[in-house]
Amino acid sequence: MEYGFHCAPVRSSRHPGGLCGNNGRMTSDSEITPEMPDWEKRFRAPRVGLPDWAEDAPDRSLFVSNATGTFEIYAWDRATGRQRQATDRPNGTTDGTLSPDGEWIWWFSDTDGDEFGTWVRQPFAGGPDEPATPGLEPSYPAGLAIGRDGTTVVGRSTDEDGSTIHVVRPDGSAPTVIYRHRESAGVGDLSRDGTLVAVEHTEHGDAMHSALRVLTLDGATVAELDDSRGGTRELGLEVLGFAPVAGDTRLLIGHQRRGRWEPLVWDVATGAERELAIDLPGDVSAEWYPDGSALLIAHSFEARSELWRYDLAAGELVRVDTPRGSVTDATARPDGTVEYMWSSAAEPSAVRSTAGGVVLDPPGFRPPRSLPVEDAWVEGPGGRIHALVQRPAGHGDGPFPTVFEIHGGPTWHDSDAFAAAPAAWLDHGFAVVRVNYRGSTGYGRAWTDALKHRVGLIELEDIEAVRAWAVSCGLADPARLVLSGGSWGGYLTLLGLGTQPGAWAVGLAAVPVADYVTAYHDEMEALKALDRTLFGGTPEEVPDRFEASSPLTYVDRVTAPVYIAAGVNDPRCPIRQIDNYVDRLAARGAVHEVYRYDAGHGSLVVEERIKQVRMELEFALKHLPARP
Repeated sequence: MEYGFHCAPVRSSRHPGGLCGNNGRMTSDSEITPEMPDWEKRFRAPRVGLPDWAEDAPDRSLFVSNATGTFEIYAWDRATGRQRQATDRPNGTTDGTLSPDGEWIWWFSDTDGDEFGTWVRQPFAGGPDEPATPGLEPSYPAGLAIGRDGTTVVGRSTDEDGSTIHVVRPDGSAPTVIYRHRESAGVGDLSRDGTLVAVEHTEHGDAMHSALRVLTLDGATVAELDDSRGGTRELGLEVLGFAPVAGDTRLLIGHQRRGRWEPLVWDVATGAERELAIDLPGDVSAEWYPDGSALLIAHSFEARSELWRYDLAAGELVRVDTPRGSVTDATARPDGTVEYMWSSAAEPSAVRSTAGGVVLDPPGFRPPRSLPVEDAWVEGPGGRIHALVQRPAGHGDGPFPTVFEIHGGPTWHDSDAFAAAPAAWLDHGFAVVRVNYRGSTGYGRAWTDALKHRVGLIELEDIEAVRAWAVSCGLADPARLVLSGGSWGGYLTLLGLGTQPGAWAVGLAAVPVADYVTAYHDEMEALKALDRTLFGGTPEEVPDRFEASSPLTYVDRVTAPVYIAAGVNDPRCPIRQIDNYVDRLAARGAVHEVYRYDAGHGSLVVEERIKQVRMELEFALKHLPARP
């Protein structure tokens, strides 16, 4: 569970008919006029996610697209080429999957982005939705695994019960609980024969480093693995998937034993562990090829990523050819080809295949290109900091007005990937700097884990080091610096405006943590667990740490104009704590604007996103000093 909002679509072939919505309005070329600015075109351009496919019916796929102006789930029958819009909700839908036989589309139904709801399903060919897990009350989702006989394992999280895992049988009997704990836990995967469930849990109290337990469907423990040794070591594990072979008890997992994420194969029946000889720098993840003979390796290093194939019998690693940039998702198909989502900062995303060509070409126009990134390495108090820099075209050599666009997460990272928001700032003559501060992924476990206890303050030390570098090298105009971010990036924006008031001319914070104590008490239970890990306790147990890291503590020091956007249904950064911060700004007449919208932790509606970016641009241009 993270503070960051990442639109992670379910995992189509090129189809001449395009994407057909049932009731949705498709963005058409006629709506794009020559005078429309490029930055709007990038948001409006139809996009698609990597298609997911049914394990036993690989011609049946799901993908997410914004073709109607809202991100929704689409079904695609590769055999016939037919595509149809499966969901249609005012605030969009992205969380869905297929049953192994491809007969059912499952999707998570919440209310206006509050992330609290139940699973529903509909026939792949179309038809009415129906409850998929009767007998289970609404909750926050904590994993889902669907068996071949229709049995389903459902992970749930609620403030009242903590984490629970339930088995729902197809015979209509009442769901049974096979796992319960106050700390965070979730369903990792179900074995191919449907007899074993892999669970990630944090019973030891460290929400950043999970342990693993394998259960039968009646709740009996088969195997356990805990690299944290009961929470005494900061080493985590993650479930990557059971072997896709009937009767195979091998479980692919990720571990951090050598200071980074990398895969190993664990036989849960015998306890045997096979660590893999993958000599690549940076973090490494993996998934099975469908026949279980090899692994598709995803390698992330210094804000870029690539793919490899690891043959388990030979122990050989062979590169899968992809362009330089970022592969944000990938899957191996039954015929051995690999489909992947690729982009770079300059080139818009595309779903490609190692068989050649584009797998899915969205309807309508392609978004305009943007500008490439430069790598900057800056010495900081905790080691070398990696930043991605983009310079505006046609605006001279600088110094430029500069936006420091701070990523969310916090365990996330900015990469050499296409993003419409930074491109909008470039189009308006701004340089853009993105900082992979301590807490970011892709630079080793120690870098990711460094933000504990002095939460927020450590990240801002790194951002300040990069800010000083950008000014000293002539890139950034020190009088026209914008600190901006969403979610955890919005939190760091408000905290930075109060702790570094002379450094920033304008602040733009979307869905931020603003009052950390109130946020803790109002947020979803899984985030409470993460905060207890980050701070070393609750606000009552370590009040000084929460006070030192809360933007509300420093609100009276803020001198820069502040723009805040907040979702009124946000369970991660709830609205009450933002209102507390805004009330303090208003009480002393500080320059600020607040925009509240009827959704959760971000919006899946294209027009809403454009509206918010336009408001940010207008606010910054209004309040920044004029160009000399």
